[in-house]
Amino acid sequence: MKQALLVFIGGGFGSALRYFVSKNLNPFSQHFYLGTFAVNIIGCLLIGFLLALSAKGKLLNENQLLLLATGFCGGFTTFSTFAFEKHTLLKSGFLLHFSVYTITSVVVGIIAVALGIWLAKLI
Repeated sequence: MKQALLVFIGGGFGSALRYFVSKNLNPFSQHFYLGTFAVNIIGCLLIGFLLALSAKGKLLNENQLLLLATGFCGGFTTFSTFAFEKHTLLKSGFLLHFSVYTITSVVVGIIAVALGIWLAKLI
C-alpha cells in the first residue's frame, strides 16, 4: 500500500507540473505543442538519469524510484496527449508539422534518455 501511495503522490506532482508547463508553453508555438514536447523530453532525460543512478548502485532505493521514476515521470510525461496532438495535426492537414513533431520528439527523447544516463555516470 505504501508503494502505491508513493506512485500516487509522485504522479500527482508530475501531472500538476505538466499542466503548468503545457499551459504556459503551448500557446507560444503554433502547430508544434512546445509544452508537450518539453515535458516529454525533460521526462526522458530525468527517467534516464534516475534509472542510471539506481543501476549504478544503491543511490536510490526502491521507494524513491517508485516516487520519482514511476510516479513523477509517469505523471509528468504525456504520451496520450502526444498521440492526440498527432491526430489533430493529421486531421487538420498539417502533414509536415506532424512529421517534424513526431520525428523530433522520438529522436530527441531517445537522445535525452541517453544523456540522462551519461550524466548519472558522471556522479
